[in-house]
Amino acid sequence: MHIVSLGLNHQTAPVETRERLAFKSEALPAALQQLKEEAGLSEGLILSTCNRVELCGISHDLDQCRDKLINFLANYHQIPSETFADKLYFHTDSDAIRHGFRVASSLDSMVVGEPQILGQLKDAFFIASESSSTGLILNRFMHRSFFIAKEVRTRTKIASCAVSVSFAAVELAKKIFGDLNGMKVMLIGAGEMCELAARHFVSQGVEQVLVTNRTFGRAQELAGEFSGIAIPFEKFRQELDQVDIVLSSTGSPDYLIGPAELAQALKKRRNRPIFLIDIAVPRDIDPKVNDLDNIYLYDVDDLQEVVTENLDQRQQEAQRAEVLVDLEVVKFEQWLASLAVTPTIKELREQIKEISEQELKKTLAGFPDLSSKERRRLEAMVNAIGNKFLHHPLNYLKSQDGSGESLPATTIRKIFHLTENESK
Repeated sequence: MHIVSLGLNHQTAPVETRERLAFKSEALPAALQQLKEEAGLSEGLILSTCNRVELCGISHDLDQCRDKLINFLANYHQIPSETFADKLYFHTDSDAIRHGFRVASSLDSMVVGEPQILGQLKDAFFIASESSSTGLILNRFMHRSFFIAKEVRTRTKIASCAVSVSFAAVELAKKIFGDLNGMKVMLIGAGEMCELAARHFVSQGVEQVLVTNRTFGRAQELAGEFSGIAIPFEKFRQELDQVDIVLSSTGSPDYLIGPAELAQALKKRRNRPIFLIDIAVPRDIDPKVNDLDNIYLYDVDDLQEVVTENLDQRQQEAQRAEVLVDLEVVKFEQWLASLAVTPTIKELREQIKEISEQELKKTLAGFPDLSSKERRRLEAMVNAIGNKFLHHPLNYLKSQDGSGESLPATTIRKIFHLTENESK
């Protein structure tokens, strides 16, 4: 029995290849059945995200497993295997276990520490479980993956700092204001970056979102998503005194905000600070506004420096996380090793019990006058002898760490002449 995983990700294959091999979630139940049949897996799971496509399963024959998994991908997606086979990774046993734990813990993600992969893995497991595609081993493997992912996030700071420009803006705002509850934000522009930043701000408790855009309909649309207020583009400067945070990202060739507008806004605000985030290229806000007191301006380069610094910190935390993963790999291997000897332990106990009962029956037949109490004492003695006899062989089996695979079980089976149907 072997745990196997085959797949490709952002490190091994371009997005064009990943797209061609991706699975739609609604098609996964049928795909899982086909995977098990064509690849000869007793259990199977498919993880498909924008950054990875991965097959995981339990195989009893490694000789042709990789080729069968590749053929399944080729057959299912109707594309030649030569177009993607060289971009695949294939892990077995300990390497597959470690890889699975690293994926769940986001140590193998494009952005180390990102939280999305754990949710995606849980969704993939739910579909596989509901499709009766998983069993004892994959169920345990997935639950331990979820456990180690939680341990990594709890015991390290791998996810404690911003690694996107939009979230870095939020973190900087919190450093300036301390608490964003009750704050008002103005978005100048209604593009993807502004929308993402707005979502981060709202999640941190800002009270109101104002949106302005050259196309007023788009401003209304985005404002509606946050129960905010749309401001006509030609009037947004008049509202600067009403907001604490301004996020600007337009395609304007000229500055949209300068020192004069902000000086006027500060006067109306009685010098309460304004935090400005300019992520436009070319810039929307004149850098000279930095000369004003209580104005805090950050452009995209400033934010990128924060992101780079935080990424370095995440990499340091990732090293600590790798240690936690290695420890969990050892524990899981020990559990797998115990599965390999369980049938032998069961048969050995049954054999001793059968021999004890047979010999006890013969002995009792020669002593028909024994009382019930004496019979029970004799039965207890026979059981005690059997248990003491098994003590060392069973401890020997249970103590194996899996490094010798089935050798300990095989030795015990030969010594005690157990059946030849050994666990695979």
